[in-house]
Amino acid sequence: MRAMRQAAWGESEPLELVEVEAPRPAFGEVLVRVRAAGVNPVDVYTRRGQAYNTALELPFVNGWDVAGVVEEIGYGTTRFQVGDTVFGMPWFPRAAGAYAEYVTAPARHFAHMPEGLGFTEAAALPLAGLTAWQMLTEVAGVGPAQRVLVSGAAGGVGHLAVQIAKAYGAYVIGTASAAKHPFVRELGADEVIDYTRVDVPATLRDVDIVIQMFGGEAALRALECLRPGGVLACGQGAWTPGLHERARELGVHAVTYLVDPDGAGLEALATLVGERRLKVHVNAVYPLEQADKAHDLVATGRTTGKVVLAVA
Repeated sequence: MRAMRQAAWGESEPLELVEVEAPRPAFGEVLVRVRAAGVNPVDVYTRRGQAYNTALELPFVNGWDVAGVVEEIGYGTTRFQVGDTVFGMPWFPRAAGAYAEYVTAPARHFAHMPEGLGFTEAAALPLAGLTAWQMLTEVAGVGPAQRVLVSGAAGGVGHLAVQIAKAYGAYVIGTASAAKHPFVRELGADEVIDYTRVDVPATLRDVDIVIQMFGGEAALRALECLRPGGVLACGQGAWTPGLHERARELGVHAVTYLVDPDGAGLEALATLVGERRLKVHVNAVYPLEQADKAHDLVATGRTTGKVVLAVA
């Protein structure tokens, strides 16, 4: 099969199109022919050697988001049949090898694709969607009338978090540059703040939940927006020294969070898509062999929604 492989860590190291042996499903696994693969910031960090590399070995095939067709079923698997269209985020943070024509993983790392959703959109949904879903529902316990602040509300995780929070009846405040305000409002945000012009923590208070995808000083200051007892779910808490100590000082909660493969969560996302309460926005699509260009775009940090590789 074709795969995009890197032989060394580093952003300047090229991803090379190679021919490698296709995997076979073990007991409880499925073999999926990948039609499209999502590209996420963690893919870029991993390529640089900045994230989760204790779980990875070179040479390495990047990527975790996949959508495709089940081609073979391992012994004992009853969740899917050959020919089913599926999407998922297998193995994260261990290697999944999504930038390739085939992947294998436990069946419960996948879910049936929502009806009416194409492979491109389905591949854009798993990692960002599960991150937003798990942060909001499992970490923070989002509910009706709660005030939710979503940082980077036009980004991959952010644009999905806005919609999921609204689906749960929350009052949603998003941060984004001025040019992206119409997009964020279309997602359902009740307020949008231009973080380039407004000191958000200095002006916004009494928020119940903060979904924070940026670490460092931005995460520390986001704690100031919370009401006493409020919750900040941080996707980069490991890169934010003093986060939990500062939270205790302010009487709030900070949770360092890493997304898990979750078939039930994927099914919940599929339900929201089917109910037309969740829509994934694809910013750009590149062919598999142009994964380098996809990484360059994601690395700018200025995409609206998601970037996807067309594999098949």
